[in-house]
Amino acid sequence: MNEGLRVLSHSLPPPPLHRSSRINGRHHLCLPFLNFHPTPFHLSHSSGSLLLGNSVTMGTHEKQSKPRTVSATIQPTTGEVVAESQDVSTSGDSIRRRFLEFYASRGHRVLPSSSLVPDDPTVLLTIAGMLQFKPIFLGQVPREVPRAATSQKCIRTNDIENVGRTSRHQTFFEMLGNFSFGDYFKKEAIRWAWELSTLEFGLPSERLWISVFEEDDEAFTIWHDEIGVPVHRIKRMGEEDNFWSSGITGPCGPCSEIYYDFHPEKGYTDTDLNDDTRFIEFYNLVFMQYNKKEDGSLEPLKQRNIDTGLGLERMARILQKVPNNYETDLIFPIIEKASEMANVRYALADDPTKTKLKIIGDHLRAIVYLISDGVIPSNIGRGYIVRRLIRRVVRTGRLLGIKGDGAGNLDGAMLPVLAEIVIDLSPQIDIDVKSRSPRILEELKREELRFILTLERGEKLLEQMLANASASAQETSTVPYLSGKDAFILYDTYGFPVEITMEVAAERGVSIDMEAFDSEMENQRRQSQAAHSTVKLTVENGADQTKNIPDTEFLGYEYLSAKAVVEGLLINGSSVLQVSEGNEVDILLNRTPFYAESGGQIGDQGFLYVTDAENHQKAVVEIKDVQRSLGNIFVHKGSIREGIIEVGKEVEAAVDKNMRQRSKVHHTATHLLQAALKKVIGQETSQAGSLVAFDRLRFDFNFNRPLLENEVMEIENLINGWIGDASLLQTKVMPIVDAKRAGAIAMFGEKYGDQVRVVEVPGVSMELCGGTHVSNTAEIRGFKIISEQGIASGIRRIEAVAGEAFIEYVSARDNYMKQLCSTLKVKAEEVTTRVDALLEELRNTKNEVSEVRSKAAVDKASVIASKAFTVGNSKIRVLVECMDDVDADSLKSAAEYIVDTLQDPAAVILGSCPGEGKVSLVAAFTPGVVNLGLQAGKFIGPIAKICGGGGGGRPNFAQAGGRKPENLSSALEKARSDLLSVLSEKTG
Repeated sequence: MNEGLRVLSHSLPPPPLHRSSRINGRHHLCLPFLNFHPTPFHLSHSSGSLLLGNSVTMGTHEKQSKPRTVSATIQPTTGEVVAESQDVSTSGDSIRRRFLEFYASRGHRVLPSSSLVPDDPTVLLTIAGMLQFKPIFLGQVPREVPRAATSQKCIRTNDIENVGRTSRHQTFFEMLGNFSFGDYFKKEAIRWAWELSTLEFGLPSERLWISVFEEDDEAFTIWHDEIGVPVHRIKRMGEEDNFWSSGITGPCGPCSEIYYDFHPEKGYTDTDLNDDTRFIEFYNLVFMQYNKKEDGSLEPLKQRNIDTGLGLERMARILQKVPNNYETDLIFPIIEKASEMANVRYALADDPTKTKLKIIGDHLRAIVYLISDGVIPSNIGRGYIVRRLIRRVVRTGRLLGIKGDGAGNLDGAMLPVLAEIVIDLSPQIDIDVKSRSPRILEELKREELRFILTLERGEKLLEQMLANASASAQETSTVPYLSGKDAFILYDTYGFPVEITMEVAAERGVSIDMEAFDSEMENQRRQSQAAHSTVKLTVENGADQTKNIPDTEFLGYEYLSAKAVVEGLLINGSSVLQVSEGNEVDILLNRTPFYAESGGQIGDQGFLYVTDAENHQKAVVEIKDVQRSLGNIFVHKGSIREGIIEVGKEVEAAVDKNMRQRSKVHHTATHLLQAALKKVIGQETSQAGSLVAFDRLRFDFNFNRPLLENEVMEIENLINGWIGDASLLQTKVMPIVDAKRAGAIAMFGEKYGDQVRVVEVPGVSMELCGGTHVSNTAEIRGFKIISEQGIASGIRRIEAVAGEAFIEYVSARDNYMKQLCSTLKVKAEEVTTRVDALLEELRNTKNEVSEVRSKAAVDKASVIASKAFTVGNSKIRVLVECMDDVDADSLKSAAEYIVDTLQDPAAVILGSCPGEGKVSLVAAFTPGVVNLGLQAGKFIGPIAKICGGGGGGRPNFAQAGGRKPENLSSALEKARSDLLSVLSEKTG
């Protein structure tokens, strides 16, 4: 079990609903979830109250303390909402809100969900609520608060085949969590988990079971003696189920889980908490109290932590009294819409239909939130996960009979229609989804329509596979069957549902090797589960070396040179006290003017100087790059040009002013570029990546087509106009809530704290950005786009130059133009006309040459046509000849001439070597030969393979090529032999 924070070996739940729900015969308003300001909650005795305390009723085991009420005013990002003393609503939104209010009233800071794209190279996607706190648990960064509570968006796809088939497996889910960073521990975590479950959510205590690690007597005692849970409802479980480890080494500890019993009437004997038909684990508490050493031994952690996870959809299922997570108000509106589009009633549907509808309901949420967080469908990494989910939904929709957009437009798409429901449910989960909806819907429509074409190709391939299977069975007098590998190729490559493959095959009397298919599926599943399915909480060597190094003070906004002290030196990740001339070294300083790579901007370059008391230079270090390490430590990567550098010594750190100016210019130009793109092609476009370098800038953005020439010109004109306005930039540090309220745009892939830096070009651009920028747009001097291209489905890339790089680019192009004018002997404005004329002359000359070659080939063909021979007693004339170095087009003309000359029935095979390492082949069969069952396209392929190539074509005419001229004679001999054999048999 231990699904909660061991990284949920199963998937959990997700989103919200704004409507009144009828519960126990009464109507209750489902309150919208608050967009919490990431600061501690303020308690006020003048507003509504929350029930607190540890009153516990356990049948004969009962412990009580007098309930107390504490008023709590929640301060969201907009407006003020007062918590009610008794909120009995069981909507998903309400459950989320009540959880966060509960822990806010107990001193936890409510923090926002992090992106589904984690800032962690060990995982592809955010798969657990604790992921954003991993550096704190590892001791890599100091805690900002002692306690925190979150509602985290999560994605898990390693059990995707179980989605819709079980009551609880999901790809997208929300994990509610409370965390302690060296503050409270087991006693408080257990007591509050119990209070939340029994008092806040009102779960009957007699239906709750507890699991603890078999050796964790402390947790057992707390549950039994202090909470009052009877012994027969506390299960001791082994390490596999109830001991959480981050890896081979690192933080670890026992777990304790709370289960809900759907069937208490089954009693207490022979109970199995893994029985999904009776129990569901909804709350997992991880007591992170040990550090596992390399020899496997455990030592107590200096800072003990609490890491919990409560599945929102699981709690919603329990409180809303529905049979599975899918029928909660978090997912069911999507299912209802899909049912309407499929023209079925969910309540009356059979189990297979319900399963398909559940798959659609689950996957749509994952798809929408992934695309919103910047994941674009592709064939690699995160993009492949989105693409696979999209294709699964489209396939499933087709199985349900959904055509087009489900409303009569057969050329439309169903995904955008369903995604609208997800977006309507999104504000309480992720407020940004709504503003990103145009891009999300456009991406879904484009991906679906493209996939439909792939599916149609799959249908054609299936037809071909079934025909081949039937033909093979007829030849061997066996039962026709389709291999499992072929069925899997249809499923995996073409997205063709195996159910459809089975149905169509059965209609043709063809069976399928499903054992082999299942084997292929299992191989893929193992590969999927092996890739990034757990959170790695281990400390790398470099992290150990920087453990006691304080954060680096950055001075680079105001200064380009400064005195600093060497705090640490690393060679190949190992700490040293000094480094001498000729060595590469990583240098850690207490303060620095050097900018460390982040936000797309590369690190500064420059030098470190060491001088003696008389200011004589003792050492010089060339800094080639600066990277940001764990926490906020700047790592200066350099080489010792002369002298020796030592830990503890003072250095003069000097940034290369010219390089810094180049990066400043390109960074500000990037902001202007984003503003221009939004103005020209639409506000819905957004950044998908960037690079701010010394020689150029690169900007990736979401858009579904190439920019038009006039659009590129308009973008350039806008930016150069803003540059000419000579606007002074404004830089401010403010709370992130105020920045977003003011309309500041967040940079792609960046993570932000409570206080953020806002860079504004007045009236043009406002972005959250920690990079370096010019003071005045006039410093940019000029801007030019040098390329615009697609790099992935729905992603375009612009490369551009500005400032000094712009001047260099224009100067270089001017030199090229001068050389061209000199060569062509024309003025600059006449170059285009002159080049067009030369190209026309070249085309005419090529056509003339081609005509001469074709005529020569035909003349040669008229000579060799006499070498044709008749097969047996038939009238079929056959010619197989080599035509030396004739090119492919001329070879084709020769074959057509010979076939016309020989007349029907005739078969002609010609070959040539038109150049070094090249072979050309052509096959031409008249109708009389084709009617005998011979096809030129199929015949020429095996012949071309002998020459290291391939090819094909129509039954009457085909061309092929190869790379082995030395094999041409043997290939033609093979062609002659095969033709004679087949034709003799057919006409015998």
